[in-house]
Amino acid sequence: MTSYSTASSATLDFLRKRRSHPAITMTSPGPTKAQIDDILTIAARVPDHGKLAPWRFILFPSSDGPRIGERLAALYEARNGSLDAAQREKELTRFTRAPVVIGVLSTAADHPKIPVWEQQLSAGAVCLNLITAAAACGFASQWITEWYSFDAGAAAYLGAGANERFAGFIHIGTPSQPPVERARPDISDITSTWTEQK
Repeated sequence: MTSYSTASSATLDFLRKRRSHPAITMTSPGPTKAQIDDILTIAARVPDHGKLAPWRFILFPSSDGPRIGERLAALYEARNGSLDAAQREKELTRFTRAPVVIGVLSTAADHPKIPVWEQQLSAGAVCLNLITAAAACGFASQWITEWYSFDAGAAAYLGAGANERFAGFIHIGTPSQPPVERARPDISDITSTWTEQK
């Protein structure tokens, strides 16, 4: 059995048990402005080849959630036809389920030394750091993409520039119920030892 310091053991135990919460199960309060600033500062401490910081954040005030939902519902309906009541409610509440929603934008661009793929991976690392920091602060969190991350019109409405794309939207709030554990992969099934390929 590997021996760890008390602090290291507590950190590892936290990471072993970290779990996302569905945004729909979150309630108030969310993090304060000071807590959000701290969470974002931690989120930005990720591998970043070339120190490009190829990502940025957008905060979506909860008071704007209903207006955003109206626009998303209209866009979704324009793309997919008339919505039934359940689907309309789903679109209307996209940005009202959690007290805090933070968009993470990948700003990856061509660079003479740093591949775009590496820059995009860095944005993904930011998302993971963000939900982990939120959980460490005692909040529930969930990383969501959904159709509006990939729809050019919706993404532009939500703040994406011409050459940017959303890596995700991080929903943060207070858990209203314990998270449900899900099946995890057997590490032996997804791990191999390298052998030279002929």
